[in-house]
Amino acid sequence: MRIAGHLQDYRALGGVAFALVRDGSGIAQVTLKKETTDPALFAFFASTPRESVIQVDGLVQTSPKAQRGMELIPTQAELLSLAQVPLPLGVVDKVGAELDTRLNHRVMDLRKPAVRAIFELRTALLEGLRQAFLSRGFLEVETPKILRQGAEGGATMFAVDYFDSPAFLAQSPQLYKQMLMSAGFERVFEIAPAFRAEPSDTVRHLTEFTSVDGEVAYIRDGDDVRQVLEAALADTLATARTRLESMGNPFAEKLPVARPPFPRIPFAECEQLLERPGAEQDLATEDEKRLGEILVEKYGNPFYFLTDFPAATKTHTFYAHRYDDRPNLVDYFDLDYRGMELASGGRREHRLDRLTANIRVAGLDPATLEGYLEAFRFGMPPHGGWGFGLDRFVTVLAELPNIREARLFPRDRYRLTP
Repeated sequence: MRIAGHLQDYRALGGVAFALVRDGSGIAQVTLKKETTDPALFAFFASTPRESVIQVDGLVQTSPKAQRGMELIPTQAELLSLAQVPLPLGVVDKVGAELDTRLNHRVMDLRKPAVRAIFELRTALLEGLRQAFLSRGFLEVETPKILRQGAEGGATMFAVDYFDSPAFLAQSPQLYKQMLMSAGFERVFEIAPAFRAEPSDTVRHLTEFTSVDGEVAYIRDGDDVRQVLEAALADTLATARTRLESMGNPFAEKLPVARPPFPRIPFAECEQLLERPGAEQDLATEDEKRLGEILVEKYGNPFYFLTDFPAATKTHTFYAHRYDDRPNLVDYFDLDYRGMELASGGRREHRLDRLTANIRVAGLDPATLEGYLEAFRFGMPPHGGWGFGLDRFVTVLAELPNIREARLFPRDRYRLTP
């Protein structure tokens, strides 16, 4: 049998020695015995630096003491790639390293099985999300990421030089999702990078993140959107759990069971619970955490929707539908999990005159959004949707202290490498 991977460790104990070789499937034990193994192989393993890539041929036999119940008795070994010493970051060291050090040497950090498990979880969630949406008749779409105009103006967008013309990196596919509703696509979703130029430096924010967006036509109100989203998340978690169990991933048993319908709590009730009635100010991070503790204890469900936001908290969201009988409120929601906002969405404004008025209230010029507004001039069905943060979802499910650990190579206010 032949195996290949990184030499994780080598230990010589008298007349026997053990080498651990790690690949994507796990760790294989190579056992060298003085009475049967070529002495040159002892010298090879003893002189090869840890984390070098090697290839070993040999005979497999059962061993109750080996991690997989088997060991490889080597007959030949070859060095495929030599690792420099010292290593910039330990892979199996029990002494932890600071997050900045880990991210500065991210490739080494990603070799750790515990870190790899996070991205197996992420892959399982992506598989579950796609299955959940496709099974509900959604089309997967890909919208532009270089824009002339953003969904919420350019204040939080990265400017780029586009052939000597100003352009921006997309912070959301919002406008295109709505345009596709007019095109008759009716149900679409997109899983793609998004960019937000907020000068935040917190454990919850990134400048480049993955957004899971959906849009649904012919809805009656925001609750139609919520029902689709909560059902899709329940299916996603079930699919992810099955995938992770088959892989032996430790996160399989930690995944929550989503139990729709999730509680719906109007924003006014949230203000009462937080003892700040009438504030009509959006929730700060500490408010979200405190509210999460209260609501999870009250309803027994880690998932919950916050609904019916004051229009004053969503003035930048010009596409949000204001209630006709309560114009001071928008038919919008946040989906939270234990105090962490995962998604935001709701019913959109499909009436051209109302939408144009909202754009002006947001301080934008409708003329700059003509390509978007054209979709509303020739028949736009009632519709709504959401934007869902995949990175935050991975963060809370894996119980990570920092969202940067949920991305392979995170980008934040200060980090552009590696």
